[in-house]
Amino acid sequence: MMRAIRFAVTRDYHIEAETFAAIQELAPQISSVSVERIRDELLKILMSPHPERGLRLLDETGLLAPILPEITALKGLPQPEQFHPEGDVLTHTLLMLQHLARSSGGKGGANPELAMGVLLHDVGKPQTFTRTDRIRFHDHAHVGAAIAENLCLRLKFSLKATEKITTLVKEHLKFFDAEQMKKSTLKRFLRQEHLADLLELHRLDCLASNKDLSHYHFCLARLEEFRNEKDMIRPPQLISGQDLIQLGIAPGPIFRQLLEYIEDAQLEGSISTRQQALELVKEIRHTLSIE
Repeated sequence: MMRAIRFAVTRDYHIEAETFAAIQELAPQISSVSVERIRDELLKILMSPHPERGLRLLDETGLLAPILPEITALKGLPQPEQFHPEGDVLTHTLLMLQHLARSSGGKGGANPELAMGVLLHDVGKPQTFTRTDRIRFHDHAHVGAAIAENLCLRLKFSLKATEKITTLVKEHLKFFDAEQMKKSTLKRFLRQEHLADLLELHRLDCLASNKDLSHYHFCLARLEEFRNEKDMIRPPQLISGQDLIQLGIAPGPIFRQLLEYIEDAQLEGSISTRQQALELVKEIRHTLSIE
């Protein structure tokens, strides 16, 4: 049944009426198929030239609910019009999938984790929906990350793929805070492992909503700026735990805090030498009365 939909969206076929009706009748039985086969067919649909059509066909045939009840929950869920003039959460997700296919020249081929990240990025919205001064979805990225992790485990994605997909869902809103981040915080954000896919997820998110790409272009510009700096966004470690011991500081959780503080100072550009780092530790130790 899922292969029929996959052929339809990869070969631009029309599903014959009796076949379509048979799929609708037998759709509840999809749960008897191994989750690995369901996962693989789902990914082929999402990475096809027409993933949005594939998701609609999954819904119209009745296959979506038993496979991805978390996605059917997006249907009809309203969003604030000033940020999402396109409509409900599912409509937004379908538009993102459409833009995802277009970004590869209409040939499909997006990496599977990004495709799943697009599909699941707003999966936390049904559980966080509130209506106060306007419709809001408080903390939906973190709620969605937990849902995405459970879904990936259910479909038996690898631990590596699950971690990446979960990260994409959890981090996808942070671009909106980028311009207010400290330099050190922004550098840490822009040096993370999955940045390329996070940037693309954010771009697609904007294209499928209010089309405001200002945060996207800000991050690209700052990333280029940081790459041109002498030590870029991964400065060399100036001191180690052994240096802290020699300063008379007992090993413990404070070590990590101090070393992160030193790296923050490097990322901010306020220190650049080992001696400056040691002096800063002495200053912090005195301030915090670290023994």
